[in-house]
Amino acid sequence: MTLALDRPDAAVAPTIPSRRLRRLRRTAGLRALVRETRLDPSMLVAGLFVQPGAGRRDPIGSMPGVARLSPDTVVEEARRLDALGVGGLILFGLPDAKDGVGSGAWARDGIIQETLARLRDADVALPLIADTCLCEYTDHGHCGPLAQDGSVANDLAITLLAETAVSQAAAGADIVAPSAMMDGQVAAIRAALDAAGHGETAILAYAAKTASAFYGPFRDAADSAPAFGDRRGYQMDPANARESMLEISLDVAEGADAILVKPALPSLDILARAHDRFDLPIGAYQVSGEYASIVAAAQNGWLDRRRALLESTTSIVRAGASFVITYAAAEMAEWLREDPR
Repeated sequence: MTLALDRPDAAVAPTIPSRRLRRLRRTAGLRALVRETRLDPSMLVAGLFVQPGAGRRDPIGSMPGVARLSPDTVVEEARRLDALGVGGLILFGLPDAKDGVGSGAWARDGIIQETLARLRDADVALPLIADTCLCEYTDHGHCGPLAQDGSVANDLAITLLAETAVSQAAAGADIVAPSAMMDGQVAAIRAALDAAGHGETAILAYAAKTASAFYGPFRDAADSAPAFGDRRGYQMDPANARESMLEISLDVAEGADAILVKPALPSLDILARAHDRFDLPIGAYQVSGEYASIVAAAQNGWLDRRRALLESTTSIVRAGASFVITYAAAEMAEWLREDPR
Protein backbone atom coordinates (compact mmCIF):
# COMPACT_ATOMS: atom_id res chain seq x y z
CA MET A 1 0.00 0.00 0.00
CA THR A 2 1.27 3.49 -0.86
CA LEU A 3 1.18 5.95 2.00
CA ALA A 4 -0.02 9.49 1.44
CA LEU A 5 3.41 10.72 2.51
CA ASP A 6 4.97 9.04 -0.54
CA ARG A 7 2.52 10.51 -3.05
CA PRO A 8 3.37 14.01 -4.22
CA ASP A 9 -0.17 14.46 -5.48
CA ALA A 10 -1.72 13.65 -2.09
CA ALA A 11 -4.33 16.21 -1.19
CA VAL A 12 -3.70 15.97 2.54
CA ALA A 13 -0.32 15.15 4.07
CA PRO A 14 -0.22 13.53 7.52
CA THR A 15 0.79 15.63 10.49
CA ILE A 16 4.45 15.03 11.28
CA PRO A 17 4.96 14.76 15.07
CA SER A 18 7.55 17.06 16.58
CA ARG A 19 7.42 15.27 19.95
CA ARG A 20 8.83 11.80 19.40
CA LEU A 21 8.93 9.68 22.55
CA ARG A 22 10.66 6.92 20.62
CA ARG A 23 13.84 9.00 20.50
CA LEU A 24 14.69 7.93 24.05
CA ARG A 25 13.69 4.31 23.48
CA ARG A 26 16.00 3.70 20.54
CA THR A 27 18.89 1.94 22.33
CA ALA A 28 19.41 0.00 25.52
CA GLY A 29 21.63 2.78 26.85
CA LEU A 30 19.03 5.47 26.24
CA ARG A 31 16.30 3.37 27.85
CA ALA A 32 18.47 2.80 30.92
CA LEU A 33 19.31 6.49 31.16
CA VAL A 34 15.68 7.61 31.48
CA ARG A 35 14.29 4.60 33.35
CA GLU A 36 11.95 5.79 36.11
CA THR A 37 11.88 2.68 38.33
CA ARG A 38 15.13 0.88 39.08
CA LEU A 39 15.65 -2.48 40.71
CA ASP A 40 18.62 -3.26 42.89
CA PRO A 41 19.53 -6.55 44.60
CA SER A 42 19.46 -4.75 47.95
CA MET A 43 15.67 -4.31 47.53
CA LEU A 44 15.11 -8.08 47.42
CA VAL A 45 14.43 -10.28 50.46
CA ALA A 46 14.84 -14.02 49.92
CA GLY A 47 12.23 -16.37 51.36
CA LEU A 48 13.78 -19.58 52.73
CA PHE A 49 12.08 -22.73 54.06
CA VAL A 50 13.97 -24.43 56.92
CA GLN A 51 13.61 -28.09 57.89
CA PRO A 52 15.40 -30.29 60.46
CA GLY A 53 18.48 -32.28 59.54
CA ALA A 54 21.87 -31.61 57.99
CA GLY A 55 23.09 -31.20 54.44
CA ARG A 56 19.56 -31.18 53.08
CA ARG A 57 18.31 -29.32 50.02
CA ASP A 58 15.00 -30.95 49.06
CA PRO A 59 13.30 -29.52 45.95
CA ILE A 60 9.70 -28.32 46.30
CA GLY A 61 7.63 -29.73 43.47
CA SER A 62 5.14 -26.88 43.28
CA MET A 63 7.89 -24.24 43.34
CA PRO A 64 10.55 -25.21 40.77
CA GLY A 65 13.94 -23.82 41.72
CA VAL A 66 13.04 -23.56 45.44
CA ALA A 67 14.05 -26.10 48.09
CA ARG A 68 13.54 -26.89 51.75
CA LEU A 69 16.90 -26.39 53.47
CA SER A 70 18.44 -27.67 56.67
CA PRO A 71 19.94 -25.06 59.03
CA ASP A 72 23.53 -25.65 57.87
CA THR A 73 22.46 -25.29 54.24
CA VAL A 74 20.65 -22.06 55.10
CA VAL A 75 23.98 -20.66 56.31
CA GLU A 76 25.56 -21.57 52.96
CA GLU A 77 22.66 -20.01 51.08
CA ALA A 78 22.80 -16.87 53.22
CA ARG A 79 26.47 -16.39 52.38
CA ARG A 80 25.66 -16.75 48.69
CA LEU A 81 22.81 -14.24 48.96
CA ASP A 82 25.04 -11.80 50.82
CA ALA A 83 27.71 -12.06 48.11
CA LEU A 84 25.06 -11.31 45.49
CA GLY A 85 24.03 -8.15 47.30
CA VAL A 86 20.56 -9.37 48.30
CA GLY A 87 18.99 -7.15 50.95
CA GLY A 88 17.93 -9.77 53.52
CA LEU A 89 16.23 -13.08 54.15
CA ILE A 90 13.05 -14.26 55.84
CA LEU A 91 12.78 -17.71 57.41
CA PHE A 92 9.79 -20.07 57.44
CA GLY A 93 10.03 -23.14 59.66
CA LEU A 94 9.02 -26.78 59.24
CA PRO A 95 9.11 -28.34 62.73
CA ASP A 96 9.72 -31.95 63.72
CA ALA A 97 6.32 -32.17 65.40
CA LYS A 98 3.09 -30.18 65.64
CA ASP A 99 0.39 -29.74 68.28
CA GLY A 100 -2.84 -27.89 68.83
CA VAL A 101 -1.28 -24.61 69.98
CA GLY A 102 1.87 -24.52 67.83
CA SER A 103 4.35 -24.73 70.69
CA GLY A 104 7.24 -25.42 68.31
CA ALA A 105 7.03 -21.80 67.20
CA TRP A 106 8.45 -20.43 70.45
CA ALA A 107 10.64 -23.36 71.55
CA ARG A 108 14.19 -22.31 72.39
CA ASP A 109 15.47 -25.20 70.27
CA GLY A 110 12.88 -24.69 67.53
CA ILE A 111 13.87 -24.90 63.90
CA ILE A 112 13.85 -21.13 63.34
CA GLN A 113 15.62 -20.40 66.61
CA GLU A 114 18.35 -22.93 65.78
CA THR A 115 18.80 -21.47 62.30
CA LEU A 116 18.96 -17.88 63.54
CA ALA A 117 21.59 -18.84 66.11
CA ARG A 118 23.67 -20.57 63.43
CA LEU A 119 23.45 -17.54 61.17
CA ARG A 120 24.60 -15.31 64.02
CA ASP A 121 27.46 -17.66 64.87
CA ALA A 122 28.50 -17.56 61.20
CA ASP A 123 28.55 -13.73 61.26
CA VAL A 124 26.14 -13.48 58.35
CA ALA A 125 25.72 -9.76 57.72
CA LEU A 126 22.30 -9.92 56.09
CA PRO A 127 19.27 -8.58 57.97
CA LEU A 128 17.47 -11.61 59.40
CA ILE A 129 13.67 -11.67 59.41
CA ALA A 130 11.62 -14.35 61.15
CA ASP A 131 8.09 -15.08 60.00
CA THR A 132 6.04 -14.93 63.19
CA CYS A 133 3.04 -17.19 62.85
CA LEU A 134 1.72 -20.48 64.23
CA CYS A 135 0.21 -22.13 61.13
CA GLU A 136 3.34 -24.15 60.32
CA TYR A 137 3.38 -25.45 63.90
CA THR A 138 -0.27 -26.31 64.63
CA ASP A 139 -1.60 -29.75 63.79
CA HIS A 140 -4.76 -28.18 62.34
CA GLY A 141 -2.94 -25.64 60.14
CA HIS A 142 -4.65 -22.52 61.45
CA CYS A 143 -2.77 -19.47 62.69
CA GLY A 144 -3.54 -19.91 66.38
CA PRO A 145 -5.16 -22.24 68.92
CA LEU A 146 -8.81 -23.05 68.36
CA ALA A 147 -11.81 -22.00 70.41
CA GLN A 148 -14.62 -24.47 71.14
CA ASP A 149 -16.54 -23.38 68.06
CA GLY A 150 -13.57 -24.17 65.81
CA SER A 151 -12.57 -20.56 65.18
CA VAL A 152 -9.13 -19.23 66.05
CA ALA A 153 -8.99 -17.88 69.60
CA ASN A 154 -7.66 -14.40 68.82
CA ASP A 155 -6.56 -13.25 72.27
CA LEU A 156 -4.79 -16.47 73.16
CA ALA A 157 -3.16 -16.45 69.73
CA ILE A 158 -1.65 -12.99 70.20
CA THR A 159 -0.19 -14.06 73.56
CA LEU A 160 1.52 -17.02 71.87
CA LEU A 161 2.62 -14.90 68.92
CA ALA A 162 4.24 -12.49 71.36
CA GLU A 163 6.08 -15.37 73.04
CA THR A 164 7.20 -16.58 69.62
CA ALA A 165 8.51 -13.13 68.67
CA VAL A 166 10.51 -12.87 71.90
CA SER A 167 12.12 -16.27 71.30
CA GLN A 168 12.99 -15.29 67.73
CA ALA A 169 14.53 -12.01 68.86
CA ALA A 170 16.53 -13.81 71.54
CA ALA A 171 17.86 -16.20 68.88
CA GLY A 172 19.07 -13.34 66.70
CA ALA A 173 16.25 -12.01 64.51
CA ASP A 174 16.66 -8.37 63.50
CA ILE A 175 13.01 -8.21 62.51
CA VAL A 176 9.98 -10.26 63.50
CA ALA A 177 7.16 -10.42 60.96
CA PRO A 178 3.73 -11.29 62.40
CA SER A 179 1.61 -12.76 59.61
CA ALA A 180 -1.32 -14.34 61.46
CA MET A 181 -3.73 -11.40 60.92
CA MET A 182 -4.89 -11.54 64.53
CA ASP A 183 -6.39 -8.33 65.93
CA GLY A 184 -3.94 -6.65 68.29
CA GLN A 185 -0.96 -8.84 67.39
CA VAL A 186 1.46 -5.96 66.77
CA ALA A 187 0.71 -4.25 70.09
CA ALA A 188 1.11 -7.53 71.99
CA ILE A 189 4.41 -8.29 70.27
CA ARG A 190 5.81 -4.78 70.79
CA ALA A 191 4.98 -4.87 74.48
CA ALA A 192 6.49 -8.34 74.92
CA LEU A 193 9.68 -7.47 73.04
CA ASP A 194 10.21 -4.31 75.07
CA ALA A 195 9.54 -6.09 78.36
CA ALA A 196 12.06 -8.82 77.45
CA GLY A 197 14.81 -6.32 76.62
CA HIS A 198 14.47 -6.53 72.84
CA GLY A 199 13.49 -2.94 72.25
CA GLU A 200 15.76 -2.75 69.20
CA THR A 201 14.02 -5.62 67.40
CA ALA A 202 11.82 -4.24 64.63
CA ILE A 203 8.34 -5.40 63.62
CA LEU A 204 7.41 -5.91 59.99
CA ALA A 205 3.62 -6.24 60.09
CA TYR A 206 1.78 -8.23 57.47
CA ALA A 207 -0.77 -5.43 57.64
CA ALA A 208 -2.71 -5.93 54.40
CA LYS A 209 -2.80 -9.69 53.87
CA THR A 210 -5.72 -11.08 51.93
CA ALA A 211 -7.16 -14.59 51.87
CA SER A 212 -5.63 -15.11 48.46
CA ALA A 213 -5.77 -18.01 46.01
CA PHE A 214 -2.06 -17.43 45.32
CA TYR A 215 -0.75 -19.10 48.51
CA GLY A 216 -1.17 -22.72 47.42
CA PRO A 217 2.47 -23.62 46.68
CA PHE A 218 3.58 -22.11 50.01
CA ARG A 219 1.19 -24.37 51.90
CA ASP A 220 2.68 -27.32 50.07
CA ALA A 221 6.22 -26.16 50.83
CA ALA A 222 5.55 -25.42 54.51
CA ASP A 223 3.02 -28.23 55.08
CA SER A 224 0.65 -25.63 56.51
CA ALA A 225 -2.66 -26.12 54.70
CA PRO A 226 -5.64 -25.92 57.10
CA ALA A 227 -6.99 -29.33 58.05
CA PHE A 228 -10.51 -27.93 57.77
CA GLY A 229 -12.11 -24.74 56.53
CA ASP A 230 -9.97 -21.85 55.37
CA ARG A 231 -8.49 -18.60 56.69
CA ARG A 232 -11.07 -16.17 55.37
CA GLY A 233 -12.35 -15.60 58.91
CA TYR A 234 -9.16 -13.71 59.81
CA GLN A 235 -7.33 -12.85 56.59
CA MET A 236 -8.75 -9.95 54.59
CA ASP A 237 -11.29 -10.18 51.79
CA PRO A 238 -9.35 -9.44 48.56
CA ALA A 239 -12.21 -7.16 47.47
CA ASN A 240 -11.67 -4.63 50.28
CA ALA A 241 -9.20 -1.85 49.59
CA ARG A 242 -10.46 0.69 52.14
CA GLU A 243 -10.36 -1.93 54.87
CA SER A 244 -6.72 -2.56 54.03
CA MET A 245 -5.97 1.10 54.86
CA LEU A 246 -7.67 0.60 58.23
CA GLU A 247 -5.65 -2.55 58.91
CA ILE A 248 -2.44 -0.69 58.11
CA SER A 249 -3.45 2.29 60.25
CA LEU A 250 -4.07 0.04 63.23
CA ASP A 251 -0.73 -1.77 62.88
CA VAL A 252 1.13 1.53 62.55
CA ALA A 253 -0.62 2.84 65.67
CA GLU A 254 0.30 -0.35 67.54
CA GLY A 255 4.00 0.12 66.83
CA ALA A 256 4.85 -1.49 63.49
CA ASP A 257 8.20 -0.29 62.11
CA ALA A 258 7.39 -1.36 58.55
CA ILE A 259 4.38 -2.86 56.82
CA LEU A 260 3.89 -5.55 54.23
CA VAL A 261 1.29 -5.96 51.50
CA LYS A 262 0.54 -9.56 50.50
CA PRO A 263 0.10 -10.80 47.78
CA ALA A 264 1.92 -8.22 45.68
CA LEU A 265 0.63 -8.28 42.10
CA PRO A 266 -3.09 -8.65 42.93
CA SER A 267 -2.69 -5.79 45.44
CA LEU A 268 -0.79 -3.15 43.47
CA ASP A 269 -3.56 -0.61 44.01
CA ILE A 270 -3.41 -1.18 47.77
CA LEU A 271 0.36 -0.89 47.69
CA ALA A 272 0.14 2.43 45.82
CA ARG A 273 -2.45 3.77 48.27
CA ALA A 274 -0.32 2.74 51.23
CA HIS A 275 2.78 4.36 49.72
CA ASP A 276 0.94 7.66 49.31
CA ARG A 277 -0.63 7.59 52.77
CA PHE A 278 1.88 6.11 55.23
CA ASP A 279 5.32 7.49 55.95
CA LEU A 280 7.23 4.32 56.83
CA PRO A 281 8.88 1.51 54.84
CA ILE A 282 6.43 -0.56 52.84
CA GLY A 283 7.28 -3.99 51.46
CA ALA A 284 5.36 -6.36 49.25
CA TYR A 285 5.40 -10.14 49.08
CA GLN A 286 5.69 -11.74 45.63
CA VAL A 287 4.02 -14.88 46.90
CA SER A 288 4.45 -18.52 45.96
CA GLY A 289 1.59 -18.59 43.46
CA GLU A 290 2.91 -15.54 41.63
CA TYR A 291 6.36 -17.09 41.43
CA ALA A 292 5.11 -20.56 40.47
CA SER A 293 2.79 -19.21 37.77
CA ILE A 294 5.64 -17.42 36.01
CA VAL A 295 8.04 -20.34 36.35
CA ALA A 296 5.50 -22.91 35.13
CA ALA A 297 4.60 -20.76 32.13
CA ALA A 298 8.29 -20.32 31.35
CA GLN A 299 8.88 -24.07 31.54
CA ASN A 300 6.13 -24.51 28.94
CA GLY A 301 7.72 -21.91 26.67
CA TRP A 302 4.86 -19.44 27.16
CA LEU A 303 6.89 -16.75 28.96
CA ASP A 304 10.50 -15.63 29.21
CA ARG A 305 11.34 -16.44 32.85
CA ARG A 306 13.94 -13.71 33.25
CA ARG A 307 11.92 -10.94 31.64
CA ALA A 308 8.66 -11.92 33.35
CA LEU A 309 10.18 -12.07 36.84
CA LEU A 310 12.01 -8.78 36.42
CA GLU A 311 8.98 -7.06 34.90
CA SER A 312 6.61 -8.24 37.61
CA THR A 313 9.04 -7.21 40.35
CA THR A 314 9.59 -3.83 38.71
CA SER A 315 5.83 -3.26 38.73
CA ILE A 316 5.75 -3.97 42.47
CA VAL A 317 8.48 -1.42 43.13
CA ARG A 318 6.85 1.06 40.71
CA ALA A 319 3.64 0.81 42.75
CA GLY A 320 5.49 1.86 45.90
CA ALA A 321 7.36 -1.04 47.52
CA SER A 322 10.63 -0.23 49.25
CA PHE A 323 11.52 -3.93 49.21
CA VAL A 324 10.11 -7.17 47.82
CA ILE A 325 10.04 -10.60 49.44
CA THR A 326 10.56 -13.09 46.63
CA TYR A 327 11.66 -16.66 45.99
CA ALA A 328 13.62 -15.43 42.96
CA ALA A 329 15.93 -13.11 44.92
CA ALA A 330 19.16 -14.94 44.08
CA GLU A 331 18.55 -15.31 40.37
CA MET A 332 17.23 -11.77 40.00
CA ALA A 333 20.28 -10.44 41.85
CA GLU A 334 22.52 -12.30 39.42
CA TRP A 335 20.61 -10.89 36.44
CA LEU A 336 20.79 -7.36 37.84
CA ARG A 337 24.54 -7.68 38.28
CA GLU A 338 24.80 -8.65 34.62
CA ASP A 339 22.39 -5.97 33.41
CA PRO A 340 21.54 -3.25 35.97
CA ARG A 341 18.08 -1.83 35.49
